[in-house]
Amino acid sequence: MKIRYSLLSVFLIATASLSQEVRTISKPDLLQNVLQNGNTLKIQAQHVIEAKGDLNQANAVFLPSISASYTGMTTTNPLMAFGSKLNQEVLTASDFNPQLLNDPLRTDNFATKLEVRQPLINLDGIYQRKAAKSKFEAAQFQESRSREYLELQVDEVYMQLQLAYKMKEVIELSKTASEENLRIANNSFKQGLLQRSDLLAAEVQVLEIENRMAYAQSNIENISGHLSVLMNDTSDAVYRPSESLEPVNENIATHTLPSERADLRAMLASSKAYEQQYQSNKMSFLPRLNAFGSYELYDNEFLQADANGYLVGAQLSWDLFDGNKRFGKAQKSKAAYERSAIEYDQYLAESKLELEKAHRMLSDAANDLALSKKALEQYEESLRIRKNRFREGLERTSDLLFSEAKFAEKQLEYYQTVFQYNYAQAYLRFLTKK
Repeated sequence: MKIRYSLLSVFLIATASLSQEVRTISKPDLLQNVLQNGNTLKIQAQHVIEAKGDLNQANAVFLPSISASYTGMTTTNPLMAFGSKLNQEVLTASDFNPQLLNDPLRTDNFATKLEVRQPLINLDGIYQRKAAKSKFEAAQFQESRSREYLELQVDEVYMQLQLAYKMKEVIELSKTASEENLRIANNSFKQGLLQRSDLLAAEVQVLEIENRMAYAQSNIENISGHLSVLMNDTSDAVYRPSESLEPVNENIATHTLPSERADLRAMLASSKAYEQQYQSNKMSFLPRLNAFGSYELYDNEFLQADANGYLVGAQLSWDLFDGNKRFGKAQKSKAAYERSAIEYDQYLAESKLELEKAHRMLSDAANDLALSKKALEQYEESLRIRKNRFREGLERTSDLLFSEAKFAEKQLEYYQTVFQYNYAQAYLRFLTKK
C-alpha cells in the first residue's frame, strides 16, 4: 500500500510539473527583470518621493505664500456698513448723519483681495529645511543599498535554482543506476544467485529515489515561485538556469569596511537630520521676522472695482512661553539625535564584525570545497570498482547499493559546498561594495 501511494504521489507531481511552462533564464536577464518589474525598488522609490515631498514643503521658509479671494456681503451693521463705504470711497457728508450712522440702510460690498506673506528670518524653519534635505539624502542612499541587497538576493536565489537542478540531475543519475542494479538483481534472483531480501532492497532503493525525485521537483517549483515574486510575474512558470552551478573565483582581498557604502552613508545622513531637527527646535526660542502685503479692490456691485488700496508691512513675533511645549520638543529631539549617533556607532561596529565573519566564511567554504571535491573523486573511484566486481558476481548487492548511495550523497555535498562557496563570495562583494 505504501509503495502504491509513493508511486501515485510521484505520478501526480510529475503530471503537474508537465502542465507548467518551463522557461530558461540567465542571471543577467533575471536581474534586469527584477530591477525593472519587481516591487521592491518601486516601494523604495516611493519612500524617496515622500522624502522629496517633505523637502519641497520645507522650501516654504524661503518662498512667499500668495493667496487671492473674492468676497461678497450685505450688511446693516453700523460699523461694517460705514467701513464698506469707506473702502469703496463713496462716503458723502450725509453719511455722517448720526441717524444713518446708528441705523444705516442695507449696504452691499464686493471685495477682491490679493495677499502675499514672505518669510524673512525664520531660523527654526531654515534648520527644518536642512533636516528635510538630510532625510531626502538618506532615502536616496537607502534606495541604492536596497538595490545592492536585491542584487545579492537575486544571486542567492539563482544559485539555489542551479543547486536544485544539480540535485535533480544527481538523483536522476542515481535513479538510472538503481534501475540497472534492479534489473541485474532480478536476473540474478531468477537464476537463484541472489536472495529475496537483496532483491527487495534494490526495489526499495528505486522507490526511495523516485520519492526524492518528486521532492527535488517540488523544490525547483518553490524556487521558481520565489523568482516570480521577485520579478512580479504572475505566470505559473517553472524556471531553468541557463548556466550550470560551478565554482566561481573572485579576488576580494579587502578587509576594510568602505566608509562610502550606501547604508553607512544613509545612517550618517539620518543622524545629521536628527541633529538639524534638534537645532531647529532650539532656534524656535528666537523671534521671527516676516513681511506681508495685500492689494484690495472694492465696489458695491458684483465684479466691479472702482476703489482700491494696498497694505505693506513687516512683523517681528516672539513666542515667549507656550506651556513648556518647546522645551519638551527640544529635549526629545536632542535625545533622538544622540540615540542616532549611538546607533550609527553600533551599526558600524557590527558591520566590521560581519565583514570579518564573511572573510572567515569564504575561507572555510574554500577549504570545504577542496575537501569535498577530493572526497567525491575517491567515492567515484570506489563505486567504479564495486560496479565492476558486482557485474562479475564478486560483490554483494547491499554493498553496491550502499556505495551508490554514498556517492550520490557526496555529489550532493559537493554541489552544496559549491553553492556555499559562491554565495560567500557574493555576500563579501555585497559587504565591500562602495
